[in-house]
Amino acid sequence: MTSPGTAPTRRVLVIAHTGRDAAREVARQFCRALAANDIAVRLLEDEAAELGLATPDIEVVKPTAEAGADCELALVIGGDGTILRAAELTRECGTPLLGVNLGHVGFLAEAESDDVDITIESIVHRRYTAEERLTIDVAVYQDKELVTSTWALNEASVEKAARERMIEVVVEVDGRPLSRWGCDGVVCATPTGSTAYNFSAGGPVVWPGVEALLMVPISAHALFARPLVVAPSSVLAVEVISRAGASGVLWCDGRRTVDLPPGARIEVRRGRTPVHLVRLHEAPFTDRLVAKFDLPVSGWRGAAERRRRNDVGDGGAHRA
Repeated sequence: MTSPGTAPTRRVLVIAHTGRDAAREVARQFCRALAANDIAVRLLEDEAAELGLATPDIEVVKPTAEAGADCELALVIGGDGTILRAAELTRECGTPLLGVNLGHVGFLAEAESDDVDITIESIVHRRYTAEERLTIDVAVYQDKELVTSTWALNEASVEKAARERMIEVVVEVDGRPLSRWGCDGVVCATPTGSTAYNFSAGGPVVWPGVEALLMVPISAHALFARPLVVAPSSVLAVEVISRAGASGVLWCDGRRTVDLPPGARIEVRRGRTPVHLVRLHEAPFTDRLVAKFDLPVSGWRGAAERRRRNDVGDGGAHRA
């Protein structure tokens, strides 16, 4: 406990993709910089050993759901997969995630690997905000009995188990059947996951500020097989048709998997516990889309530019 009259210890959980040399080096840089600014560093025990930082001045913890307890944020060094792994360790204790991208697109990340000094300065001076991201809770039933329950930040995808055979499913929204699809699978996504598997499957990009659930069929052989966007209070369900004889598999965020025998039922609803992502910049989501996907915007003339040209053309007559 903190003694009377003393400031509480600031601490940051550092999680890194230690399988990559670049990530290990960047993680060491961050750990040194945080310590130099009197911020305690916490590491997962296996990563501390791989980074060569298992020293008395480093807090070492086991990779459990309490790993981020008492930390003001978790600094995650790697790609989106590392951030999703970090979310498993921090969601229950509510520790916000600050991603430093060393992956490809890194859509969940806020900073790049060469932004160490700027990122450290933002942490030291608390120049950041945390935004809440909707998650989904996922339940799997067999013969009306709950088999397992899990969750996802990006998506839960029901996919065929055998490459050579489609899976037959009936999809349901709010307790009512909607359509039957022979398909490769079905993606149930959050707005955060709209730029992940949902995007690759042809689903819409949904701004993070929109509260909604998404359902997208994958390569469906059906007349009505369109992406769906429903209310966050809705319940989505996918039933694997038993008489079709094909098994499936459930993937949550590409990390947690559950086998789905014929007859399995998967229910997806808004998650009880959100994930918090740290933002260092107040840039609109549009700018993030353009930057991450390298979208062509040359030739764009915004409202400010149009006003400037009008003012010049009118000799400044429109100026206040």
